Amino acid sequence: MRVVLDQFEAFVGVNFFTMIFAWINLVILYVFLKKLLFKPVKKMIDSRQQEIDDMYSEAESSRESANEMKAEYEEKIAKANEESEDILRRAQRRAELREEEILKEANVKAARVLERAEEQIELEKKQAINDVKDEVSSIAIDIAEAVIERDINKADHDALIDEFIDKLGESV
Repeated sequence: MRVVLDQFEAFVGVNFFTMIFAWINLVILYVFLKKLLFKPVKKMIDSRQQEIDDMYSEAESSRESANEMKAEYEEKIAKANEESEDILRRAQRRAELREEEILKEANVKAARVLERAEEQIELEKKQAINDVKDEVSSIAIDIAEAVIERDINKADHDALIDEFIDKLGESV
């Protein structure tokens, strides 16, 4: 058993030279890995970090640009709205002026029509008066002819007036 224990101790035991050899191997491995692995990995991580930082800065500048464009578009929309309202106001004012113009023209035409109608009425009135005068003149001439044709006494005179009234009633 002692042999086994010695072998176990020799296998597991700490030997000073083995420890120095292990430390030297560890330092060599560290230097080797640092040169071949750590520096390239660090360089790759730094480049990825730079790419990410560039992407963030591009995204930020894009966002700022988008905000500026949004402000410009909102300003343009506001101006367009103001222009459309101005156009509508001008069109409404032109329509009102045209309406007033049309009403004035219609009033002038109506006044002319009324004036012509009044003139026509006046002419027809004069014509009717002239017709009545002509009729009365004609009747007076007929009466005068009848008076001249016969010698009139009171009874003839009354009969003549009755006959005249009858003729006048028939002609009207």
